[in-house]
Amino acid sequence: MSTETPSTATPIPVRSPLPSVLSGTTAVLIGGSSGIGLAAGVLLRSVGARVVLVGRDPERLKAAVSRVRGAGAAEDPDDAVLGVAGDGGDEQTLAEAFDRAGHVDHVYVTAGRITGAGPLTGLSADDIRTSLGSGPLQTVFAAARAAAAHLPPGGSLTFSSGILVVRPYPGMTVPLSAAGAVETLTRALAVELAPARVRVNTVRYGRIDTPLLRSLPGLDSDEAIAAAGTSAPLGRFGTAEEAAATAVFLMANNYVTGQVITVDGGETLA
Repeated sequence: MSTETPSTATPIPVRSPLPSVLSGTTAVLIGGSSGIGLAAGVLLRSVGARVVLVGRDPERLKAAVSRVRGAGAAEDPDDAVLGVAGDGGDEQTLAEAFDRAGHVDHVYVTAGRITGAGPLTGLSADDIRTSLGSGPLQTVFAAARAAAAHLPPGGSLTFSSGILVVRPYPGMTVPLSAAGAVETLTRALAVELAPARVRVNTVRYGRIDTPLLRSLPGLDSDEAIAAAGTSAPLGRFGTAEEAAATAVFLMANNYVTGQVITVDGGETLA
C-alpha cells in the first residue's frame, strides 16, 4: 500500500470530454505549420479554440495561419490564430509564443526531424551528442519547461513519437533513443505535474500522409502513397486529420494522463 501523503490540492475539473469543450481555450502548437500539427490547428479552430502556431519557415507559417483561420467563423478576431516564426526548441521563441497567447490551456508538440540516422559505428561522438542535445529531444524539454510554468489546472501537454520505438530497424538507434526518451518523459512528467492538475500524454504515430512522409524516397506522389499504403493492415496510410484528432481528444479529456496512445492503423500488429 502506498505511504505517500494524499494531495490536498483541488481535484482536476470535471467537464465534458467532447472536443466542443475546447471552444474558447488557447492551444500552442509547436510544429504547427505543416502536417499533423497544422491539421490539429484546423480541427481546434473549427471547434472555436484560439490557436498559436510555431514554425521555423516564415512563408509556410503564414500559409498555415491563413488555412487555420479559414476553419473558423468569418468574424473571427485578429488574435484567433497567431503565428510565431522560430525554432520550437528555442526558449526565446517559446517565450514569445506564450506571451502573445496571453493565456495558454494546451500545448502540442509535433516539431521534429530525424537526426543522427545511420549505423552507430559510423557516427561520431559529436554526431550523437548533437542529435540528442539539439534535435527533437531539446524541443520537447524546452516545451515542457515552458508548459509547466504556464499551464493552468486542467491544462495539457501532448508530445508525439513513432511506432519505430517499438518496431525499430537498423540505422535508427540514435533517433529512436530520443523518441523513446520522449515516451519515458511523458510518464515521469505526468507524475511530476499531477499535483498542479496538468496532464501529459504522447501520441505514437504510424505512417501518416504528411509532407515529412512524402519527403522520403519514392513517396512523393499520391500514386506512390496509395501504392505503399496497400501494405498497411487497413490498406492505406493515415491522414493528418485522423492523427491530429487523437491529440485533440487528449486535450479535451481531463482524465487521461501519463499515456502513450498509438495511432497506426494496426501496423504494430502486423
